[in-house]
Amino acid sequence: MTSPQSPAPEEFDVIVIGAGPTGENVADRTAAAGLRTVIVESELVGGECSYWACMPSKALLRPVAALADARAVAGSREAVGGRALDAAAVLARRDSFASHWQDDGQVRWLRDTGIELARGHGRLAGERQVTVESEDGGERLLVARHAVAICTGSRPVLPRGVAGLADARPWTNREATGAPAVPRRLAVVGGGVVGVELATAWRALGSEVVLLVRGSALLPRTEPFAGELVADGLRDLGVDLRFGTEVTALERRAVEGANGADGVGGADGADGADGAEDRSEVTLTLGDGGRLTVDEVLYATGRAPRTADVGLEQVGLHPGDWLDVDDSCTVLGVGGAWLYAAGDVNHRALLTHQGKYQARITGAAIVARAQARPLDTERWGAHAASADSAGAPQVVFTQPEVAAVGLTLDAAERAGLRVKAIDHDLGAVAGASLYGDDYRGRARVVFDLDREVLVGATFVGPGVSELLHSATIAVVGEVPIDRLWHAVPAYPTISEVWLRLLEGCRG
Repeated sequence: MTSPQSPAPEEFDVIVIGAGPTGENVADRTAAAGLRTVIVESELVGGECSYWACMPSKALLRPVAALADARAVAGSREAVGGRALDAAAVLARRDSFASHWQDDGQVRWLRDTGIELARGHGRLAGERQVTVESEDGGERLLVARHAVAICTGSRPVLPRGVAGLADARPWTNREATGAPAVPRRLAVVGGGVVGVELATAWRALGSEVVLLVRGSALLPRTEPFAGELVADGLRDLGVDLRFGTEVTALERRAVEGANGADGVGGADGADGADGAEDRSEVTLTLGDGGRLTVDEVLYATGRAPRTADVGLEQVGLHPGDWLDVDDSCTVLGVGGAWLYAAGDVNHRALLTHQGKYQARITGAAIVARAQARPLDTERWGAHAASADSAGAPQVVFTQPEVAAVGLTLDAAERAGLRVKAIDHDLGAVAGASLYGDDYRGRARVVFDLDREVLVGATFVGPGVSELLHSATIAVVGEVPIDRLWHAVPAYPTISEVWLRLLEGCRG
């Protein structure tokens, strides 16, 4: 008889730990190839992106962009007047895009796709072995014939050495994307993508927002002009932007004599919660000795891998580390080719779409090895995630938007490429002037002089996210400039900026 401490092994072809977009895509590929696949998830099926990141944050930001576009054009500007966003309606729409934090639909998709679900916390127990501990303390032992894929993603990092940080209960992206009401005063710590996007959203919804940045620029991994234009946009929204600022201590305390939540629910400024809880506020002590008091503080200061408790020590790896992989997403430092890591957890490109791309590569590699076929791991091969380093696109949904792919000018030069940058004022393009009065924006492509191809592109301005895929195709496809010259943009669109950029490349 099997004891509760030694569950009978259950055999599968593939075990996937983590049912976010990356894990789901790995499982989809292997199940479609006829491999019996089980996916292990300790939280909601659908993962961080669906409930606490991409979907709810963009649901908060889309009304901001829609209202800004309406105000940018004479005629529609008068129609909307000075009216503010209906915060309650925006939050309700956000809730619907987060499926009200219920994963029934995602679970149905797994079932319909033929993927089995194991609810609980998955840990490696040895080569091709995973234990799953459920909330009620039950345990299963899963054994994989072919592969285990770790797709557990990343978690927000809070800085060390800040006095009172834990007791202050700061927001991370999870609280900031799921808050039930708009805080009256919000401090955002961090000038990266999460910080600038959520500063944009909550300011537009009515918060008094202070953005605290330790460095001297926003979005430091982008072209410098991108951070500068986003900073201008945040100031135009009314964000108090402070550079060279560190937080040394936090203190949360109750507000005497106050009852009810500290948020606002709609355009009329009415309280957004039920009033059952006493109010509190947080005082931040800054590096220069100054103090700042707000209702909530959001930390957006980086990410770390969710690998601290997935059993890495059982296979000779260090818990808590990013997982080092080759281009097929096979984990290095583990005997045999059976352990894979895709998505944020491998630190190649912390973007949902790149995680899904890696998942397609990973799934194809698992299937090929299961069928005893050789892998094509040459650059741009079927089993090589080459785009992670050469053509990973990203959009920052601020006002203005930032859309970028490939290398910045600085990164290209540091890589030893002989390049030049071609810049153009987006506001000078006919399509941009039609898009919005007094349109402000800038475009840059980075041109490899030796190969005569583009290795990077950045666009900043309203609506530029829809320009990005054409740039991604040009960069990833390594399309020669002489051929791109024959790709004619329609008039009058913002895409006509390509004519000016390519003229600069041709000299």
